[in-house]
Amino acid sequence: MKAHLLASMLLIGVFSCSASADSWRGQVTPYVWMPSLAGDIRPTSGAPRLSTRQSFSDIFDDLDAAFFLHATARRDRLVLFGDISYASLSTRGTVLPGVSATGQARQTSLTAAAGYQIVQTPDHAVDLLAGARLWQARAVVEIPALGLDASESEQWIDPLLAARLRSDFTPDWSAMLYADIGGFGIGSDATWQLVGTLNYRLNESLYLSAGYRHLALNYDDNGALLDIEMSGPLLGATWRF
Repeated sequence: MKAHLLASMLLIGVFSCSASADSWRGQVTPYVWMPSLAGDIRPTSGAPRLSTRQSFSDIFDDLDAAFFLHATARRDRLVLFGDISYASLSTRGTVLPGVSATGQARQTSLTAAAGYQIVQTPDHAVDLLAGARLWQARAVVEIPALGLDASESEQWIDPLLAARLRSDFTPDWSAMLYADIGGFGIGSDATWQLVGTLNYRLNESLYLSAGYRHLALNYDDNGALLDIEMSGPLLGATWRF
């Protein structure tokens, strides 16, 4: 589980040929995310509902594995990107006073979106995007004292709207803010994400980043429930080309 958190890596890729308006630009950013976790899990109708709240230090020993891969292509003002993420965690909580339970949640998502850069100045850029996110989730809850266990797998697609702002303060310092929101009751009831980073340029191709990420998901369908929030700091390194 330690491997999860220290290996919770997000790779952001943008593919480029040159800086001219009719060519592609790119960057790749692996980063480590150190989140806390809070929420409720119920694998299926009639199954017990597991509530949990854990800090980063609490879940350091419980998180199994995770990785994130984000790829973006940019040409002039056109923006395309895809994102693949996987996370698996195990946790403990209570369903009744004095009755403990264990739970495991595994989540895989695939995001595809396209957009347009509505603001393009030497110091600032704003992208607006729309797309969809495919989720695959599996939840397991066990209550040894009652001899009960339940598991369920779910798959759904969320429509998605996103925005990204980048600001350059100096030649070496910049900031990025990314936000998306989706679900709208079509797939999940709601899902949203917010990521902010401060970036420092080591040279023309390499940047270091520090920031914060929050991800929330509320899915409730036919009794299956995933209502979780994960948030925490992140550190990364970006290679631009």
